[in-house]
Amino acid sequence: QLQLVESGGGLVQPGGSLTLSCAASGAALDYYGIGWFRQAPGKEREGVSCISSSGGSTNYADSVKGRFTISRDNAKNTFFLQMNSLKPEDTAIYYCRVDRYNVYYWGQGTQVTVSS
Repeated sequence: QLQLVESGGGLVQPGGSLTLSCAASGAALDYYGIGWFRQAPGKEREGVSCISSSGGSTNYADSVKGRFTISRDNAKNTFFLQMNSLKPEDTAIYYCRVDRYNVYYWGQGTQVTVSS
């Protein structure tokens, strides 16, 4: 059973940086697309970024382009979301997701709070 464990969330001041990690166990990620989503209080979950199985293709929500970077380390079965120039509106619970042949696996979520 594929399981995902996120880490790296926390409280950061506006303009600061955080790196989220999502470590997978139970299956190798090499062949699957992966992504990050977030859900702010009172809002629907939204896609933040995704990366292809090879890492050669990435996509970002307009709201995070130029500030966030998604990456993956297939050897370590882990993927990352580097978040720079954080804004209060980035405050949300962040979730990682693996698309395993149209079956989705989610992490438990990690809280990111951007506040002074």
